[in-house]
Amino acid sequence: MNDWAPIAKEYDPLKAGSIDGTDEEPHDRAIWRAMLARYVPNKGVTGDPHLTLFVARLNLQTTEEKLKEVFSRYGDIRKIRLVRDLVTGFSKGYAFIEYKEERALLKAHRDANRLVIDQHEIFVDFELERTLKGWIPRRLGGGFGGKKESGQLRFGGRDRPFRKPINLPNMKNDFYGEGSAEKRNWSREGTRDWRTRDRDHERSRDNRRPERERSWAWGESERERDSKEERSRGRERKDRDRKDRERDRSRERDSKKPRDEDKHR
Repeated sequence: MNDWAPIAKEYDPLKAGSIDGTDEEPHDRAIWRAMLARYVPNKGVTGDPHLTLFVARLNLQTTEEKLKEVFSRYGDIRKIRLVRDLVTGFSKGYAFIEYKEERALLKAHRDANRLVIDQHEIFVDFELERTLKGWIPRRLGGGFGGKKESGQLRFGGRDRPFRKPINLPNMKNDFYGEGSAEKRNWSREGTRDWRTRDRDHERSRDNRRPERERSWAWGESERERDSKEERSRGRERKDRDRKDRERDRSRERDSKKPRDEDKHR
């Protein structure tokens, strides 16, 4: 399992039928069919396989003109091959698009996946028939991806990559420095680097602690000063209000005195 990867580098039907690539026995008929199949890629197919995209899940009404209109926005297209039934001539729902430049191929592979064409969400991947060793197509029990309701689960491709195995003995030994001498030295150096980094972090934290304490103290003094100022302002307002009320009362008393004198006269 040292060469484990989420995307398959070499096709194996048993591995593709496993969620993490660790199965040792076939568990459905499709895997048996793929393992017993003797598939030979179509020699009549022309073009550069490393510049060709595989486009699947197409609407059966989608034509070559529509595909050219959509995929030409990513670059110059050299050839489009929409796979059709030999008897009826109807589309089988997938096609191969060959670009002139690798830059356009990579851009289409990145941006065109899950694009909606004629009310269908398409799937885009690199061509695997001529590039992946041991490739078995879906119609013979192989392929990648799949849906649970179809009874065929496949992993290792772009649509459904492998999951990392829970128990990887080799990786576990390397993690604890139990592998070769070079790996052990690397792990020791790594632990030393981590320790020194932790020590440096502790020192910097100790150095920052007085600053934080000063800032906290400054913040507390500021808060206390603000609260004192607010209390003093409140007292001043109360004093002003009290003086205003006393002044109004004195004015009222002064105005009442002449009236009382006039009444007595």
